[in-house]
Amino acid sequence: MLCEVRRKVVIGNSCKKLNKDYKKGLDILKTLENRIYFLDNLKVALIMLVVAHHAGQPYGGSEGWWYFKTVDSPGLGSFFAVNAAFFMSLFFMISAYFMPATFNKKGASKFLKERFQRLGIPLLIGFFIIIPLLMYTYYINFRGYPSISYWEYYISIYFGIGDQPVGWTGPSWPDMNFGYLWFIEHLLVYALLYAIFRMIIKKTLTTETKNKFPGHVAILLFTLFVAVVTFVIRIWYPIDHWVGFLGIIQTEFAHVPQYASFFILGLLAARRGWMGNIPKSLGLSWLAIGVILVLIMYSGKLSFFQKGGFTWGSLAYSVFETFLCAALCIGIIYLFYVKFNKAS
Repeated sequence: MLCEVRRKVVIGNSCKKLNKDYKKGLDILKTLENRIYFLDNLKVALIMLVVAHHAGQPYGGSEGWWYFKTVDSPGLGSFFAVNAAFFMSLFFMISAYFMPATFNKKGASKFLKERFQRLGIPLLIGFFIIIPLLMYTYYINFRGYPSISYWEYYISIYFGIGDQPVGWTGPSWPDMNFGYLWFIEHLLVYALLYAIFRMIIKKTLTTETKNKFPGHVAILLFTLFVAVVTFVIRIWYPIDHWVGFLGIIQTEFAHVPQYASFFILGLLAARRGWMGNIPKSLGLSWLAIGVILVLIMYSGKLSFFQKGGFTWGSLAYSVFETFLCAALCIGIIYLFYVKFNKAS
């Protein structure tokens, strides 16, 4: 009798497990069916571009960072400038695009829990383990200070527990920072702000309503507005000037107007079904504008442009860069939707 009971329990548990695995398999298949392939492919392309961008920094145009090479490649300066003008804004836009549906499905608590797991944990690992190793290599090889042990550097210099060394040359004190993980940090902050906004309005926002994509005039007005805000910010915070906002948020304010505005555009694009609804003529027009602006950037005849300050050069570059950003973001999304909307 006891054996019979045990057999039924085992069979029952096995059936439950099979049923659970079956449902999990269906969820996976449903997820695969709902993949937005052109955005998947675009994200892969952007990641490759980011890797190429940072791998090239020791070789020209950016004065390197943790690693230096004496041989410069002058053309890399234009490559870096073009990338900086658009690729992080496009990343923020794509990341924001998926947030409304995720929030609708999971609610505030699960949404935030997932974001802290996917973004917060890698951020902490980078901050406490990976970045200190890179900064230590930079410290002992390129900054002219006496050699010290890693643990002495980790405690005294990276976290600044102790007196600042005499003749300290920076770039900041203490050395602790998020390095190239700043994007993850900003994305986590934006996700938190979005969750707070959704909790305040307390209603489900519909997605994919297939509204008409904004026309040329709306795009022009939006781009000019962002360009003006960018110029104003750069009066005090020029390009490549990083600060610790609120003491911990690693920020280059010179590009924040673009990042924040394109993040908001991503949220709107999700609600209004814009991503796959770009008219052919508009998509091709802005792609062409983007290509022309890239060629102008690569011509190297832009010495009038300035990274910041209350100058005509800074105003001109703010406008030029913002139009380059908008044109490439629209044009590249359209290009990938038309040509690369399939599994790879």
